[in-house]
Amino acid sequence: MSARPLLNIKSRGMTMIELKPFAELGGADHGWLKAKHHFSFASYYDPDNISHGALRVWNDDEIAPNSGFPAHPHANMEIITYVREGAITHQDSLGNKGRTEAGDVQVMSAGSGIRHSEYNLEPAKTKIFQIWIEPTTKGGQPTWGSKPFPKANRSGKLVTIASGIEGDNDALPIRADARVLATTLKAGESAEYTADKARHLYLVPAAGSVEVNGVRVNARDGAAIRDEARLRITALEDAELVLVDAA
Repeated sequence: MSARPLLNIKSRGMTMIELKPFAELGGADHGWLKAKHHFSFASYYDPDNISHGALRVWNDDEIAPNSGFPAHPHANMEIITYVREGAITHQDSLGNKGRTEAGDVQVMSAGSGIRHSEYNLEPAKTKIFQIWIEPTTKGGQPTWGSKPFPKANRSGKLVTIASGIEGDNDALPIRADARVLATTLKAGESAEYTADKARHLYLVPAAGSVEVNGVRVNARDGAAIRDEARLRITALEDAELVLVDAA
């Protein structure tokens, strides 16, 4: 069992931001795949670090050229793939095929069961965040979809890229009480987000360092946030980040 990541905790009464430094995350090096796990996954297990609300998995994966995940099954999970660099090529048992490149997002609702493969068919490494969120109901017909979210279109503001919350019509749909947001910020720029204090928020910069309500979060660190009604995210340098808001 890997050691639990060290947590830097900022607390104001019941308000809390827990920092999970990238260097302290669990993970594995398979040669073709270098993976870091923000939560217990595969051979990394910590009973105190299973999930953050409905957010069950956040993997930081680097996939070598011409390699990837062969066909394998999933059920009852919403799987969001955020491509940071390169591209990922998807194929599944429903006949869906697609290539999702940096700046774009793909979503798979595993539903009652689906088999899929994910390969990096590019000449350079591909870097992704793979995010799993527990659905509100089990079963149902599996689905897959992808959509471009150009970084220029989300500069300086948080854009919802996947969501199961009513009214998020421009986002890829998921079957969960959750939304996934992304933004790019120039050094000194800020973005704000308002959420119910009972929600579970989790933020990871894909690149650059930011300050979240006074807490510094470096590239690829995780910040687990509870009891915050409002986030103010300020870029300490040019930054790109992903934020999950889950039940």
